[in-house]
Amino acid sequence: MDQAYEMFHEVLVKLFNDIMNIEAKAIITPEFKDITNNDMHVIEAVGIKEPRNMTSVANTLGITVGTLTISINGLVKKGYVHRVRSDADRRVVLVSLTEKGEKAYHHHEKFHEDMIQSLLKDLSEEETKTLVSALTNLRDFFQNYK
Repeated sequence: MDQAYEMFHEVLVKLFNDIMNIEAKAIITPEFKDITNNDMHVIEAVGIKEPRNMTSVANTLGITVGTLTISINGLVKKGYVHRVRSDADRRVVLVSLTEKGEKAYHHHEKFHEDMIQSLLKDLSEEETKTLVSALTNLRDFFQNYK
């Protein structure tokens, strides 16, 4: 294996692990100690716009509606999410964030903003374009991996 491959292997594996660990420490603060990193990603997927149906949230996360239901049940009990039936179709369950959920959403969003600003702070426009291209290739690999 060549030196560049070895360097990228080491950096990517360590970076993935570090992001998961550091994100958990950064976003699960004393104020949000009652939820997990996974819960925070469900909150992010529910979002702060219009209420969303369970299927669309599950699709965003790449999980089943059954798996999402378990997470939503916990977040409803903890006061982060509202769950209501649609007036138009009573079979459809809509979820939205409570005020507490929106606060958690913004807290998580701030972590991501700080992370991206740190990544881009010393890059030229050309370097930024190259990085976007490389990360897009990596994302495409993950999305198409079977």
